[in-house]
Amino acid sequence: MSSEHSRQIVDRRPQFSPRLLPVLLLIVVGCIKSGAPDADQHEGVEEEPVGWLEALDPRFNSIVAPDTEVEILAEGFTWAEGPLWIGEGDYLLFSDVPENTVYRWSRQGGLEPWLHPSGNTGFATGAREGSNGLTRDADGRLVLFQHGDRRVARLVAPPSQPAPEFETIVSHHYGRRFNSPNDGVYASSGDIYFTDPPYGLEDSSKTELGFHGVFRFSSDGALSLLTDQLARPNGIALSPDEGTLYVANSDPGRAIWMAYDMTPDGSVGGERLFFDATELTKDRPGLPDGLKVDDSGNIFATGPGGVLVFDPSGVHLGTIRLRVPSANCAFGEAGSALYITAQEYLLRVSLITDA
Repeated sequence: MSSEHSRQIVDRRPQFSPRLLPVLLLIVVGCIKSGAPDADQHEGVEEEPVGWLEALDPRFNSIVAPDTEVEILAEGFTWAEGPLWIGEGDYLLFSDVPENTVYRWSRQGGLEPWLHPSGNTGFATGAREGSNGLTRDADGRLVLFQHGDRRVARLVAPPSQPAPEFETIVSHHYGRRFNSPNDGVYASSGDIYFTDPPYGLEDSSKTELGFHGVFRFSSDGALSLLTDQLARPNGIALSPDEGTLYVANSDPGRAIWMAYDMTPDGSVGGERLFFDATELTKDRPGLPDGLKVDDSGNIFATGPGGVLVFDPSGVHLGTIRLRVPSANCAFGEAGSALYITAQEYLLRVSLITDA
């Protein structure tokens, strides 16, 4: 276990005091004697919160205020993923991967289905499920990483009238179809970096590529493999100066984030282990998944236990703890909010900004 985890953990969940036990016993006995309903029929009993804060470094409190709550905005999804904030429209898009649907959420309109099917339209065979990660290109057009269609695709229909009309950006590597593209990020050059794990395949052993890769598709149409050394490449993000590419590996036996040094031509040079969370997977739900980087270079990475926050050097500052596995996150509302997709939930956490 890394040295960061040996620090004092500040657990902000409501705590139970043993001194209350005699009082609770008297209350229970009194209810039994008075013929009160069973405990599971009591009204007003608070459930365990879906999330809480866990600070490992004082700097965490300058990113997320200590009294911040984890808000539930919507729930009931099969596996929520790929949140993307649309600033000019003041709304959030996100995928429900197994349901082949993109949802829209806004403060004014609440939740509504926005696009179906989102990523399994019959374009390819051998895979299932819909879109996963979502991003936008330099022109603001929606780009989807489609599991079932096994491609990176662009939405043709306008956002004001969404319809399942797509054009393929890239779908093959040397004539072999991708596994199931998962997530991606654009560089300022127009190059797109994306991951291709097997999660959408009906049979993960039937991969045409024979590996799971991290790719770069350049603005001039050239596709290059950056690495095939991660068993389950997943979330991906760039540092603010685009000097570092971060990639999550959602392999339970090697639950890590890697950092790759970017070269001037857009490829990767040196690599290093950014953070190893394998030990955390033993008692916390989730694996390294989606991640985003703020303007200060701090990394917000969904993984074991919730959303782990790291500084650019890899120091674990703290975690937005969740009691369910977390999938991905996105900044919204001019950076003052972090939207989190976590299993059946869409969540929001307020962040501290300098604005």
